[in-house]
Amino acid sequence: MANELRFDGRVAIVTGAGQGLGRAHALLLASRGAKVVVNDLGGSATGGGKNSEAADKVVAEIKAAGGEAVANYDSVEDGAKIVQTALDHFKRLDIVINNAGILRDTTFHKMSEQDWELIYRVHVLGAFRVTQAAWPHLRDAGYGRVIFTSSAAGIYGNFGQANYSMAKLGLVGFARTLALEGAKKNVFVNVIAPIAGSRLTETVLPKEVTDALKPEYVSPLVAVLCHESCQENGGLFEVGGGFLSKLRWQRTEGVRFKLGRNITPELVQSHWERVTDFEKATFPADITAATQPVLENLGTKSRGGNEFIDADAALGYELPPITTSYDERDLSLYALGVGAARDPLNPKELRFVYENHAEGFQALPSYAVVPAVNAVLKLVAEGKQAPGLNYGLDRVLHGEQYTELLRPLPPHAKLRHQGRIKDIFDKGKNALVVTEIRTFDAATGEELVRNELTTFVRGAGGWGGDRGPSSDINVPPERAPDAVVTEKTNENQALLYRLSGDWNPLHADPEFAGAFGFPKPILHGLCTFGHVVRHVLKTFRDSDGRYFKSIKVRFAESVFPGETLQTEMWKESDSRILFRCKVLERNKVVISNAAIELHTELPKARPAPKAEAQAPVAGNPGAAQGSVSASVFAAIRGYVEKHPELVAKVNNVYLFKLTSPESTWTLDLKNGQGSVTQGAAGKADCTLELTDADFLAMTSGKADPQKLYFGGKLKVAGNVMASQKLNFLTKIDPREVGASSAPAASAEASKAEAPKADAPKSSGPASAPAIFKSLQERLAKSPELAAEVSALIQFKLTSPEGAWTVDLRSAPGTVSEGTQASPTATLTLADEDLLALAKGAATARELYQRSKLRVDGDVRVAHRLGFLKHLV
Repeated sequence: MANELRFDGRVAIVTGAGQGLGRAHALLLASRGAKVVVNDLGGSATGGGKNSEAADKVVAEIKAAGGEAVANYDSVEDGAKIVQTALDHFKRLDIVINNAGILRDTTFHKMSEQDWELIYRVHVLGAFRVTQAAWPHLRDAGYGRVIFTSSAAGIYGNFGQANYSMAKLGLVGFARTLALEGAKKNVFVNVIAPIAGSRLTETVLPKEVTDALKPEYVSPLVAVLCHESCQENGGLFEVGGGFLSKLRWQRTEGVRFKLGRNITPELVQSHWERVTDFEKATFPADITAATQPVLENLGTKSRGGNEFIDADAALGYELPPITTSYDERDLSLYALGVGAARDPLNPKELRFVYENHAEGFQALPSYAVVPAVNAVLKLVAEGKQAPGLNYGLDRVLHGEQYTELLRPLPPHAKLRHQGRIKDIFDKGKNALVVTEIRTFDAATGEELVRNELTTFVRGAGGWGGDRGPSSDINVPPERAPDAVVTEKTNENQALLYRLSGDWNPLHADPEFAGAFGFPKPILHGLCTFGHVVRHVLKTFRDSDGRYFKSIKVRFAESVFPGETLQTEMWKESDSRILFRCKVLERNKVVISNAAIELHTELPKARPAPKAEAQAPVAGNPGAAQGSVSASVFAAIRGYVEKHPELVAKVNNVYLFKLTSPESTWTLDLKNGQGSVTQGAAGKADCTLELTDADFLAMTSGKADPQKLYFGGKLKVAGNVMASQKLNFLTKIDPREVGASSAPAASAEASKAEAPKADAPKSSGPASAPAIFKSLQERLAKSPELAAEVSALIQFKLTSPEGAWTVDLRSAPGTVSEGTQASPTATLTLADEDLLALAKGAATARELYQRSKLRVDGDVRVAHRLGFLKHLV
């Protein structure tokens, strides 16, 4: 066969080769051209006696088949003699297969010291002495393949084989270390855990099974691992009966307690499920990966906790992102729920509940808290809670609330919420948990709202943690308030407010409320919150919600629906109002330590945020374009081309896995000429994982790789020693980085300037100018039209935007572009819908019913638009 794996010129030692597995290994290697030292003491399966017959017989078989072999009868404890036999007869050594073994099976309580000692001497000490004698010859030759023979008993344990299990697993650790030490000299070490019919298995398996488990099913794997083409190193393989597989260690995600935490047996027991849960398992491949969690934890400091709150686990946890939406109906329902438009004829508050208000519909700014709270309640309903927060709704109250609007809320929007546990404070008997939620416009990415929900958790404090900031903030002065607003809530106020999404039965179910010691359901704290926002806006900004900037309150006492709220306000400055709210019937302060920030002038509309370019990097779809690391690797490529001596000096393949943004790069300094490619190419000797920013800091010399590693910011897998050969990266001229990125930047700029073939076409020129020109001509011919309408009409057009005024208060009437003060009615519609009116293809009534025409002011004007028909 052209691709047959051959061992011509290679010399192999196989211990315990007189029968069973060793014999099969020796015969197979010899048949493929290897010269074999057939070692076998010729003792019994339990280690007694000595006989040369077994080894001689195998040697004879090999020679009869045309191969070369020599017998050796020494004990593996005399490993140097076995190695010397190979050197004396064949002048070299390439392969060592440690296979010799015996059994001394007995239960541990019956096991003698001799049983233990003899197993150790044959399996462990013998393998050590053979391999140690061979090691310098393999290193000096720059080539070697070593196999150790373990067992399922060593990996998993087995009844009656404590001594054997000890020895066989010991060989695994022995081999893994040799694999690391021999790698740079091309000496690879692997372990097999075979199951085959032999004198060692015939005592524990039925005869029909041992007969079927032929040693010949194991030897092909050994041959592959011993071949010069095989790059496997440090592996552990199960093999037998036609089955072959590789094993690796698996570790649970585990639990990390930050340093300084009082780690008690009870604390460990309470986290036992996470300690033993393999759902998020990892597979540490080396001691670096094994110690990584410990090293990362060394830089931590515990914030403490107890059975209800584990501050270390919870702090900083990012809640799963949630998307919600609202429209004018939701805003109107909310405003009614917090008492707005109690007087339906009040035009100032009517704009919070009527979408076609003449002065424009507004979102009551306190609504900004509702989507955020509903997002949290949705997670609670789904059973999703931050790790370390082990309490239910029965323990919590809404303690404090901070809400900030970055701009007035639009009348409808789709929102994306990002939350995290920002702070946890120990208040003695109780605790406070602060959840920060940032809300974004899902369509544009613009940040709209920032909320901080402070949850008061009853009976969850007392661990001696941070008490948080002083509670004496936003305290009103010792003088009469500057303004007072008194308002009685409705008996069904809680039932109305809960339609905005707060489903807590404490606010609706009398039995549920009674179970918690309340005579009846209580009003939502955020319902009271909405009332006081209205009171302050009414007093200081004429109920115009656009002036609202932020609010912070503390909920001090429950309110019952039907009670009377009294908001007392102190003007600290033109922009800051201190206030508190009382329930008059019980003379209880229900909102304290409260302040509102107001704009002194209407905030200007922000320009729409520009979408960031996210063109994928070639070869790495999904990576953000513009990662500076790309130019660094381009500079590395140039450096390697100028310094070809690096290939022979370093002789390793490196895989860089970068994050924020993600990218993967391969630096191959082993392929003869050196190369840098994006993505994972081939098998890496050393893998480095770090952020893009830390990679740049490391290559520029601003960050010490060792400090990054011990700080948990750099993860190294594979050949750890190879990572120390990367110091040449700091020698790259920073100017080369800039130069390498210039062509790419120029190319991207050219792409940006070039028109896109699939760009959407313009909607075309506006129809309005031609329509209103025709209208002016019609009015000149028919001056009686002005008397029929008798109104000043403002047209606000969209898509494209425009404004026109038609003055029909006197004949013959005038048409002008732009706006005029105090129109009788303002009609807002799209340019194409104006064209439909002018063509007679649609009526004003039809457009209004389909929400394509908005009428502000005198609605009757919309019934007198016949003068527009058939203008075009």
